Amino acid sequence: MIFRQLVLRTLAVVTILIAGCAQFPAIPNAEAGWATLFDRDKNLNQWTLVGDANWRIQDGALQADFLRGKTPSYLVTKATYQNFEVRAEVWVDSETNSGIFIRCDQADKVGTDTCYEINIWDTRPDPSYGTGAIVDLAKVSPMPRAGGRWNTLEISAQGDQLTVRLNSQITAQARDGKHAKGYLALQYGSGVVKFRKVQIRTS
Repeated sequence: MIFRQLVLRTLAVVTILIAGCAQFPAIPNAEAGWATLFDRDKNLNQWTLVGDANWRIQDGALQADFLRGKTPSYLVTKATYQNFEVRAEVWVDSETNSGIFIRCDQADKVGTDTCYEINIWDTRPDPSYGTGAIVDLAKVSPMPRAGGRWNTLEISAQGDQLTVRLNSQITAQARDGKHAKGYLALQYGSGVVKFRKVQIRTS
């Protein structure tokens, strides 16, 4: 008899809890749709090295700080993307020349003629195409400074509409249809650059 009463009381409590949960639907997953290309990984299997910099994983970040050749080095995705959003956590020093290239026509030939370049370069001689700009397409004024701290860089490419945000602030926008689809590339040109997280969401 006592056991039966305990069972009935337990069932009553469970019923109340279920009813209460029905009034508060689950919060949607904020990460839904995002694919991670790098997040403190132990390998770089999703990337192809182009050029000769000392890209490596150190202290949970993807880092480069030495260039063996005279031309920039890149880590290029093995997949191509058309319409997407990219977000990356990036740390640079004040002298760093880096950036993210999108919709690159060729995996082994990365540049402003074959891709869109979103710049991270606080000391670029022409600051109008420095940090936060889309090089040779959308200037930035005033140019934000990224050096010496972690930043979040967000890039949206939807059709011919390109938008760049640095730390949630829009820095550049443009409409251009020259490159409709292609590879994503992380650049190292000089200084120190670290990527702690790189994610992409296609549409």
